[in-house]
Amino acid sequence: MKTAQVENGILVIKESDKETLANRKGAICKVLGCGLCGSDIVKLSHNLAKDGTVLGHEIVAKIVEIDSDTDFCVGDVIVTSHHINCGKCEYCKNGNVSMCRHFKETNLKPGGFSEYVFVSEEHLQNVAYLKPDNLSNDEAAFYEPLACCIRAIRRASLSENSTVLVIGLGSVGILMAQGLKAFGMNVIGCDLISSRVNLLKSFGIEAFCVNELCESIKADCVFMTSGSDNAIATALKYVRDGGKILVFSSTPQNFGYANNEIYYRELTVLGSYSPSKEDLKISLNLLKNNAVKVKGLSDYYSLDNVQKAINDTVSNKILKAYIEIGS
Repeated sequence: MKTAQVENGILVIKESDKETLANRKGAICKVLGCGLCGSDIVKLSHNLAKDGTVLGHEIVAKIVEIDSDTDFCVGDVIVTSHHINCGKCEYCKNGNVSMCRHFKETNLKPGGFSEYVFVSEEHLQNVAYLKPDNLSNDEAAFYEPLACCIRAIRRASLSENSTVLVIGLGSVGILMAQGLKAFGMNVIGCDLISSRVNLLKSFGIEAFCVNELCESIKADCVFMTSGSDNAIATALKYVRDGGKILVFSSTPQNFGYANNEIYYRELTVLGSYSPSKEDLKISLNLLKNNAVKVKGLSDYYSLDNVQKAINDTVSNKILKAYIEIGS
């Protein structure tokens, strides 16, 4: 089968042996498509993935072979997350599900940028769902990334009607802003790129270019979905004293938040990474009920052009890439 494998910091198309059940419970799925995640790009740009690795996890796939105690059957089109927390360890008990060691060890095999994947029985039982009929494949592929946003929103533990500022309106920022609105928050978005500001406005959410933000804004919480080091100063400027900053991005220089700002202003700075099973359920319902709109956010690329999709994303030519693989 065809796969896109890491080779010297880029993705190269290669042939690999097709996954089989081989006396293991689960399903062999034909990948219909896979969204390109910012984490895939980070792994490539920072050489965090070994050569031969198949990236990709935001999949929509059709079951072609199955041995499972679930109700899934051959022909079903599913969405699934790639990680599963154990629910029993100290991380899980304390709400840090994405730090769970089992969570980090579970994955799709070999990865979403391939023609076929093995989805384990544990995945089928815990994080896989039938694709809702009213969602196209590229819309359903937002199931996992939206769930990451839902996790961040729930971790922030905000009161309804809180004022929140989302800094960075890439695809994740657009999802985060809509998710916050669905949770009853007063949302403001900002970005350096005017087309992204206008896109968020089209969803009925107030948005500004960064240099147009009103000086009087004092957010109860700032959601950092920008990968820019300069955005840290923006977050500190617009969060109210005693407020929160939710970090949902990595930055190139890996700078931190000033200790004395946190101390004297009694700020809370917290991070959020990947979703729990409950976050995934909420995500799928929001997509299915059109509470978070994702139609038209993705540009289509073939598997052969996955590296072009990465390049176009990095250069801000597109908002989100969906890699169309099967049919």
